[in-house]
Amino acid sequence: MTPSDLIRDLGLLGLTLQGLLAVAMLAKRSWLRFPFFAAYVWASFVFGVAGYTLKTSPKPYFYVYWTGEAFGIVLGLLIVYEIFRHLFSVHVALLRLATITFKIAIVVLLSAGLIVFLMQPPSHTSNIGAAVQAVEQAARVIEVGLLMILFICSAAFGLHWKQAEFGIALGLGFFATIELLVVTMRPMVDHPGALLLNVMRIAALDCSLFIWLGYLLAPPERAATTLNVQRAQLEQWNQAVTELINR
Repeated sequence: MTPSDLIRDLGLLGLTLQGLLAVAMLAKRSWLRFPFFAAYVWASFVFGVAGYTLKTSPKPYFYVYWTGEAFGIVLGLLIVYEIFRHLFSVHVALLRLATITFKIAIVVLLSAGLIVFLMQPPSHTSNIGAAVQAVEQAARVIEVGLLMILFICSAAFGLHWKQAEFGIALGLGFFATIELLVVTMRPMVDHPGALLLNVMRIAALDCSLFIWLGYLLAPPERAATTLNVQRAQLEQWNQAVTELINR
């Protein structure tokens, strides 16, 4: 099997998994609890179907693909914020700090992408791709960094591996890490290398979709009743941030 065949088969598998996940989120009404994650899943499915339909039309496919990538970058960051929002829902100061941080990150990333776009020669049809790639690399660094902090501090945050938030973060973290590796290495490889990177990227997305489906379809886990230590730690952080803000 050639890399191109593998990319095709993995892409079809991913599209099927995205459709199943989109339907499952509707059936379980998970979009009420995780609206940004639901938007990410549905947008990925819509752009995936559009891309598969238009793959024989290079120019429309180009714009659909990179528009989908841009939506994925922004929604990926919003998913990370959504996870922190769930964990800090009763800690107003920490939630406010997380909100401000993510707003600044999105503005900086969009500004960087716009600068790269405007600096490209107008005759280059790849300037949209270059802008999105520049934003994507920076966004993946932020995503991976924030998710690493989340997993490292999972005990203090009260995050348990059976929680839906953990599953969403795990799938996103795995995909964002591979995507960061692919985006970083893409300019350094030739065409066969680029094909292998695409295989890695699509396979990583499929693995993340399996993780998300598994967590979504698993029986709901009852909330733990012994989280006093974690809550106390969060409350200390919340108090410290509150004092810092009020200075």
